[in-house]
Formats: sequence, C-alpha cells, structure tokens
Amino acid sequence: MRVNEKYSTLPAEDRSVHIINICAIEDIGYLPSEGTLLNSLSVDPDAECKHGLYFRDGRRKVDYILVYHPKRPSGSRTLARRVQHGDAAPAARGTRQDQPLPGKGDVGAAGGPEPPMDYHEDDKRFRREEYEGNLLEAGLELERDEETKIHGVGFVKIHAPWNVLCREAEFLKLKMPTKKLYHINETRGLLKKINSVLQKITDPIQPKVAGHRPQTTKRLSYPFSREKQHLFDLSDKDSFFDSKTRSTIVYEILKRTTCTKAKYSMGQGEGRKKDSALLSKRRKCSKYGITSLLANGVYSAAYPLHDGDYEGENVEFNDRKLLYQEWASYGVFYKYQPIDLVRKYFGEKIGLYFAWLGVYTQMLIPASVVGIIVFLYGCATVDENIPSMEMCDQRHNITMCPLCDKTCSYWKMSSACATARASHLFDNPATVFFSVFMALWAATFMEHWKRKQMRLNYRWDLTGFEEEETDKVKLTWRDRFPAYVTNLVSIVFMIAVTFAIVLGVIIYRISTAAALAMNSSPSVRSNIRVTVTATAVIINLVVIILLDEVYGCIARWLTKIEVPKTEKSFEERLIFKAFLLKFVNSYTPIFYVAFFKGRFVGRPGDYVYIFRSFRMEECAPGGCLMELCIQLSIIMLGKQLIQNNLFEIGIPKMKKFIRYLRLRRQSPPDHDEYGKKRQRYEADYTLEPFAGLTPEYMEMIIQFGFVTLFVASFPLAPLFALLNNIIEIRLDAKKFVTELRRPVAVRAKDIGIWYNILRGVGKLAVIINAFVISFTSDFIPRLVYLYMYSQNGTMHGFVNHTLSSFNVSDFQNGTAPNDPLDLGYEVQICRYKDYREPPWSEHKYDISKDFWAVLAARLAFVIVFQNLVMFMSDFVDWVIPDIPKDISQQIHKEKVLMVELFMREEQGKQRLLGTWMEKDRKKDEPCNSHGPKAGLDSPEYPGGAL
Repeated sequence: MRVNEKYSTLPAEDRSVHIINICAIEDIGYLPSEGTLLNSLSVDPDAECKHGLYFRDGRRKVDYILVYHPKRPSGSRTLARRVQHGDAAPAARGTRQDQPLPGKGDVGAAGGPEPPMDYHEDDKRFRREEYEGNLLEAGLELERDEETKIHGVGFVKIHAPWNVLCREAEFLKLKMPTKKLYHINETRGLLKKINSVLQKITDPIQPKVAGHRPQTTKRLSYPFSREKQHLFDLSDKDSFFDSKTRSTIVYEILKRTTCTKAKYSMGQGEGRKKDSALLSKRRKCSKYGITSLLANGVYSAAYPLHDGDYEGENVEFNDRKLLYQEWASYGVFYKYQPIDLVRKYFGEKIGLYFAWLGVYTQMLIPASVVGIIVFLYGCATVDENIPSMEMCDQRHNITMCPLCDKTCSYWKMSSACATARASHLFDNPATVFFSVFMALWAATFMEHWKRKQMRLNYRWDLTGFEEEETDKVKLTWRDRFPAYVTNLVSIVFMIAVTFAIVLGVIIYRISTAAALAMNSSPSVRSNIRVTVTATAVIINLVVIILLDEVYGCIARWLTKIEVPKTEKSFEERLIFKAFLLKFVNSYTPIFYVAFFKGRFVGRPGDYVYIFRSFRMEECAPGGCLMELCIQLSIIMLGKQLIQNNLFEIGIPKMKKFIRYLRLRRQSPPDHDEYGKKRQRYEADYTLEPFAGLTPEYMEMIIQFGFVTLFVASFPLAPLFALLNNIIEIRLDAKKFVTELRRPVAVRAKDIGIWYNILRGVGKLAVIINAFVISFTSDFIPRLVYLYMYSQNGTMHGFVNHTLSSFNVSDFQNGTAPNDPLDLGYEVQICRYKDYREPPWSEHKYDISKDFWAVLAARLAFVIVFQNLVMFMSDFVDWVIPDIPKDISQQIHKEKVLMVELFMREEQGKQRLLGTWMEKDRKKDEPCNSHGPKAGLDSPEYPGGAL
C-alpha cells in the first residue's frame, strides 16, 4: 500500500472542517466507512465552551500544542498552491502529496503582486509544512488556529487517534491495568491495630483525594499489546489513556519525526549561498526532530495542555483544580501530599521529586527536635561552663596581644566574654553526640527513601521498567578530546575564580579590621570582630548567589560541547558539573573559616603576611566555631530566603506583570475581552516554560549539605531547613500548577544521579564533622587538659593553659602598637592563643610538647570517629532491607497471577481449537462414508501404507 492510499481526504467544499491523512488504519485491522468518518468529524456547535481542550468538532481531545509565529508566505510557491485537493497522482515519500492543515488561517491561493523574498521566514514556513506533513503520515491529526487573541502567534493542535495510541503504547511498552483484580495482602494482628490507630490519628492531615487511602485491591498490569486487547478494560476508550499518557505518546512521535527536504533548488550568486546555509541547517533538523525545530526557531514552543482552569466559580472540576485545592495551597501545609495525583497529572519523574522532598522533610522533624535539645542543653549549661566564666572574670586581667600591626593596641580578654558564652551554645559535649546522630540520620534517610521508592514503583507499575535510549551521535575519542580538555580547563578556572573571590574577601576583612581599629569611638572598636564578620558574610552571600547563576549557564555550555551520547547521559553530566561548581561556590567560605582561619597566622614578632602587607586573621580566644556558626547560618538562611523563595516568587510575578503590560500595549481596547475568551492553549502559552527539575533538586542537595556537613557547628540547621521545606513544597507545587506550562510526563523509577550525590555528601559529612569537632572546636583540647594537665580534675585553668606569653620587646620594627598605653598602663608581657614556649625558656617561642599531645589526640579522634560512624552507618544500611517484605511478596504474587492468567488463556485457546477440529471431523465423516473405500489391498496404496 502506498503512502497516499493510507489517507482519507474529504473535499473542502463539503465539510466545514477538513480532516486529512487518517493514517495507519491497517494497524487496527479495519477501515471505517466514509459515513463513520463523516459522523466523527462533524462540527459541534457548542465546542467553544470547551475552552480549547478539543478540536473544533468538540470530540477529539487536544493532546499537544505547537506554537509558531505566522507570516505571509513569500513569492515562492506554497505547498497549498502546488498541490490541490484533487491531485491524486501517486507519489513516493520524497514527493508525496501535501495539503494545508484544516482550521483557521489556511493560506489561500489568491494571486497578486508578490512581496520581496524572505529566505529565513520562508524556510521556517516550509519546514513547518514538511514536518506537519510527516506528523500526518505518522497518524496524528492536526488543526491550525492563527486567528488567536495573541497577536502574531499561531497554534497547531495535535490529536492522537485511538489506533496511534495503541501502536505507540505497544512500542513504548507502557504497562496498563488489565481486567484482573486481586487482593493486596493486609497486615494482621498487632500491626493491623497499630495501622488502624495511626490512620485515625493522621486522618485530619490526609488530603481529600480519591485513592489516597491504602487500597485493598489492585488491578494486574501488563505491557499494552494490540494482540491482547481483550485483557484490558476498553469499555471507555476515551479515558483508558489519560491526558498524561496521551501527551507522552505524542511527544515521542514529535521527537522521532524529522524533516529532511531542501526548500529551494540551487540557484546562482547570493541566493545559492543562502540556500546552502539553509540546507546545512536542515541536516541538523533531520537528527533531532522537534528539539532541533524549537532550537532553530521554526516553532517557538511545544507543550501539552493543562486540564482546565484551577480557580473560578463556573470552572469544571478537574485534576488541576483538585491539585490546587489539596496540594498547591499554603493553607494545607500541614497535610500529606497527594503523590499519586501528582504522578497522574505530571508523570513519574516529577512525582518522585515531590515524594523525595516529602520524605526528606519528614525526616527533618526528628533531626530538628534533637538539634533543639542540643541547643537548649548549651543554653542551660552556659553559666556552668568554667572556661567561659574564666574569660569573663575581670579579676584574671589577662592582657592579649594586638590583632593587627601598629593601629591595633593591646586588649583585655574579658572584652570577648559575649563571644565565649555564645560559643558554648554550639561547642559543648552534646555537639559530638549530635554529629554521630546526624551521620546515622543521613544513613537512615537514604534507606527510608529506597524503601519508599520501591513502594512507589510497585504502586505505579514501574517494577520492570528499564529506560531504553539509543546513541544520538557517534563520535570517536579524537572528536571528544578537545571538548574534554575544554571542560577540565574551564572547571579548574571556575574553581580558581571562587578561591580568588574568597581571598579577596579575606583581604577585605583584614583591611577593614585595621581601619576600624583606628576609629576613635570605643563602641566601634569593641565591635570590630562582629562588624567585620557580618559584612564579610553578606558579601560572600551576594557573590554566591550571583555565581550560582553564572555557573549553571557554564555547566550547560560545557555539557553541550561534549555532545553526550544520550539524553540521560547529558542530564547526568550537566548535574555533576553544576553540582561540583555550586558546591565549591557555596562551601568554600565556610571551609576557610572551619579549617584555615587562624591556622597559619604565625606568632607575635613573626606573623605570616599576604602580599607582604596584610597579616593573616586570627580566631577569637573562644575559637573559630562561633564565627563558623555565624557564617553558616547567614549563608544558609540567605540562600533559602533570597535565592530559593524570593526569586521563585518574585521573578515569576515580575515576568507575569511584564507579559501583562506587553499584552495591554499590543491590544489595549480588547484586553478585557482577551482575558474572558482566550482558549486553553492561549492561556497556557502565556505561562513560563518548564525548565526541568535540576534547579529544584540542586537547591535541596545544597541545603542537605548545610544540614549534614557542618552540623557540629550549627545544631539548629535541621530546624531552619524544615521550616524552609514546609514552605518550599507548597511553593513548588503552586509554581507547577499555576505558573508553569504543563511538563511532558517522563517515566522514571528512581531519582537518578541525585541519589549517588546524596550518598557522597552523607559520607563526606562524617569526615568533615570529625575534623570540625577535632580541629575547629575546643572539645579535644579540653579533654586533653582534663585528663593530662588538670590538677584537681576540673576545667579550672584551661584558658591560661591554652595561652602562650610574648615579650613586647621582641616585636619586629614597625609592628608594635602606636599607642602602647591604650589600656592605661605599660604592657611588658602579652598573651596569644597557641601552644609555644615562653620568652624566658631556653627555646623561646618554639612549639611546645603540649601542641603535639593535642595534635595526636585530634588525629586519633578523627580516625576513631570516622571509622566508628562509618561502621554504624553501614550497619544501618545492612540491617534495613532495600525492598520492604510486603512489596516483595506482592511483586512475586503479581508474577504468579500473570502466569496463571496466560495459562488459562492458552488452555481456553486449546479447548476452542479442539472444539473446532472436532466439528470439522464430524463434518468430514459423512463425506468419507459415501466415497470409494481405499482398503489395504487397494492398488493405489500398496501395502496399505498411506
């Protein structure tokens, strides 16, 4: 059968709506009569009330929309004028019969003077016509609408008929529910009573959505097959494939449909050069289908439609409205998410994201409670903390060495009393317990998510799903080598830029501290450390937010030049690069404060300088942990407030307002009418396009790092993350339901590379917290002093033990304070925080044996803590099975039931075949009884053998 013979074409003058190219009828096995086609294609006079969700006949659903900017064709011949409806000459695919799409805006064949030729726009129009012709050949039905309320925008509505849906569902191996129902194994005994009590307790926080409750029965699912349609319940074909599945099928066809023809025959001169450029573009189009057409501007957008409006008095009830009421509203923040409905409307990939976000938020509740207890313990014991009491005691009268050269003078340790007391809130024995707890929490969270993921896979019929992707481009390592080198050099350069910015902030801190020390106001000089720390952290926050956007764009460009083999490979490489750059960007300032600040300052009389001018910073007498806490809290809260929430709320509102002003400027008189009468596809076009889940996952993974990596310095981090996520879930939900175009549903059985990143961050958190407790806090020096140096078994004398002495006469020339009498008396000996020999020692200012004892204890703690916590995490991983036992049993039960179903079907076929054979044998017996006998002695069959 030729291509042309697959289509049924109705004359334009006979029907108010043209329907052409009804393809692949043979896939079903029958050809409907002309009467059937006429009845199905008649125009519904009430179709306008369906607000653009259907074709103009009011019966066929719009499964997908292509958007373009129509312009009148140039002087070249259009396809509509070259090929008339009456042409019936058979043609091959390359020269097949092409016809205009039905609907408003069809290009007429009127003559007249031809405008100047626009090669670019004419090429786009021709490629659209060719591409849409190929879609018709694939069996899709199209309808064009150029007379829209939006100026300069045309729409192509796409509908997938039943035969195409069946064919593609079989190709994609979509699991569909069969007629077979079976009972799910229920818990018994004590567990059943506990579950019943929990259901009653949680009933007020359950969403009012059908099917959200645990089901007692489930339909057996099987990959759709046209040969086994009798297994499926096809009583309502309109609802058998839901809107999510229909749009997925159409998108798969759009991806693999290509356009390959050249518009113009090669001419001479400038026109020939332009045609050559167009032909080279077309070769790109032939590889990527709709993706390339969107990139080249042939179409401006492509998207499935939302189910309808989500608010209003006369709005028909639909899944979008239900999601808005029970999920995307801030008033239901305390309720569980209707994950099954989210999956039904947006697909498995987005459903898994929100399921993961919900599990993560739930798991933050116990972490927040323990973090609050640790913080309250610090508050309760702050007045009993002997080291901070000694620092605040005016009687000790400890004189400290200057914090900078010349401009800074000597100062009293008691002036740092507030910092020392605040440090105890986060630097206390309970912090060690909390670090161990959070390491086990991270392992438990990962195991809990794996089990939840398996339950969702079973519920969503994804247990046997495997992604199948073919290589888009085949390149050798020689082709890829320049891209790999570019990636490596660029990433190293970006990391170097981050380090340079951190160094610049360090220089700012040093120079600002020196400048403020010259201020005549005592209040300014007493708050130098707080002022410098706060302003430097705010600068870091602004730089982090700006560089995050830059690094996201750079990561995408670097991934594109690699030309990954598959879409999955592209996504994983993009995620890894973006995470690496943003991880370094977000955590480098925190790593500096935690592990480098105050470690390489030298000593009085022999300080370390940057560029021979700026003296390295020192930690406060109470340690750098308090400053680390300030840095971590401001960056974490600032990113969540500004980048995650304010940007996600403010930027979409701003874009929406700009679109409103642009629309009002284009058609001010008709603006009110526009708002009332616009179709669904017009309303969805004004929404923001879906940009993928990478930004959503990225902000949560970075937050997970803040919660786990430095939790020893900020026990309240899980609490702030919990409060943020409660808002984040509803904010993201509202964005997906009201602000974004409906994404194409994508099947996925897990969260992909994000799980590996989470595991990596969890393992890294154990190591980092071990070093924070050991090197950043004073936990280990206190233990060493308590068990090795304390005379009475208490912490009395600890502060004095950690301070070394310096003779002010040993200052280098030009580094001594300009005002040595600032304290009102002459200073002979000043103190500084370090383990060194005193000036009266034989080896003055050398590192003392106390330093080596503390260092050995710190390294021993890191080794013991890391191995112990890693072992406990792996033990949790081993104890908790990845697949819940009941789910494993249900999966096995499904396999057994499926085998039984096919065995019964096969037995039925055998019985039916036996019945037919018996009937045929009985029919043949009378004929054989009247015919001539062929006996044993028949001459035709010697020996009696047939």
